[in-house]
Parts: sequence; structure tokens; C-alpha cells
Amino acid sequence: MKKTSIALAFLLASCATSSDVQKLQSQINELQEQLAQAKRSAAGKEEVQAVNQRIADQTQQLLKSNATLVAKVDQIEDKMNNTQGSIEQTNFRLDRMAQQMTQAQHDIDDLKRAPQPAAPTPAPQPAVTEVNVPAASENPMEVYQAAYRDYQRGNYDLALSGFRDFLAKYPNSELSANAEYWIGESLYSQKKYSESIEQFNGVVNRYPKSDKAPAALLKKGYAYLAMNDRPRAIVQFQYVVHEYPNSRESALAKDRLRQLGIQ
Repeated sequence: MKKTSIALAFLLASCATSSDVQKLQSQINELQEQLAQAKRSAAGKEEVQAVNQRIADQTQQLLKSNATLVAKVDQIEDKMNNTQGSIEQTNFRLDRMAQQMTQAQHDIDDLKRAPQPAAPTPAPQPAVTEVNVPAASENPMEVYQAAYRDYQRGNYDLALSGFRDFLAKYPNSELSANAEYWIGESLYSQKKYSESIEQFNGVVNRYPKSDKAPAALLKKGYAYLAMNDRPRAIVQFQYVVHEYPNSRESALAKDRLRQLGIQ
């Protein structure tokens, strides 16, 4: 009986030990799995952090590249603006030269149609600043030509005096419209734009059928542009095109409107 009890106790002890070992092994397995998961989780965080760092680096690089690109675009725009300004100045000078050539041609035509003087016109003296004093036997053509030569030489004060003297002596001459127009041109050349506009208005009002009327309207447009009054300049150019569609001034006005972005 005593041997049986001892054997039973040993068996129970063996069973308890085996169960404890299995539980312990199970707990160890769970801990190992948790440890593996923790390692995997830690590795995942490191990868995420690494990816985030790479994204941040690439974003910074893109921002730098974008800033550089914006700076280059600004430089290009500045160059384009400067170039456009130079083009507009060049176009303005070309338009002015073309308009002056047109008016010179008109004057040549007028001179051909006008009666010729009995005596030849005295040859101009070489001194540029010389005042042209008409002779006692002068005729209207001589007075007009003297003033016009002063204008061509750039002696605008003398030209103004000469053309005004012509109008005072010969108000009903065939060249009166021309003389009034060249007074306006002389004022314009002296950058007296407001006064030139008033003079051109007088040409249009007093000589509406003269070939100087469209020329005066066109020049008013240029004067308004020189005064930075773009709306009034556009109106003048459009009026030339509308009222004198077949004139040379109309072609010049259309070109200028296109340059101003008006189709």
C-alpha cells in the first residue's frame, strides 16, 4: 500500500511537471512571436521614416528647382519687356519718318501745282542758323519755301516764324493749309504736344477737304501717344481710317493700331 501511494505521487508529480513545461513553452513561443512582431513593427517604422525623409529631400529639391525656374522666367520676361519697349520705340520712329516722307511728298505735289515765281528762288546760305529774309519782290512761294527749308534744317523757331509770316501776308493762298500744318509739325518737333494738337485741330476745322486734314489727324494721334494718352490716340487713328480709308495716312494709322493691339 505504501509503495502504491509513492508511485501515484510520483506519477502526479510527473504530470504536473509536464503540464508546466508545456505552458512555459507556450509562453515562450508567444513571447518570441511578440518579439518578432515588435522587430517587424520597428523595421516598418524605420522604413516609413526613411521613405518620409526621401520624400522630404525630394520635395526640397523640387522647391529649389522651382525657385530657380521662376527666377529664370522672370529674367526672360524682363528681357522680353525690354525688347518690346525697344521695338515700340523703333516702330514709333519709323512711323514718324514715314509720315514725314508722306507729307514731304504732298508738299512736292503742291509745289508742282502751284504757280512758279517769276524770278528763281535764291539759293540758301550754308549757315544753318541763318534767318531767311525774303526780298522786296518776293512772292508767296518764296516765303513758303524759305520757311519750309528752315523746317527741314531743324530750325523750328525760324520755321514757325516763317510759316506764320506767310499766313499773315497770304491768308487765302493755296498753300495756307500746308503752312498751318507745318506749324503744327514744328511745334510737335519741339515736343510742344498740346500746342501741336491745337494747331492740327485748326487745320482740320479750317481745311477739312485739304490733303493735310488726314495728315493732321494722324499727327494728333502721335502727339497723344507722346503724351501717354493711349485712348485718345486710338480714337484719332480709327477716325483717320474711317474718314480717309484710301489715304496713305489711313495705312499708317492701321499699322499703328495693330502695334497697339487694336485690330
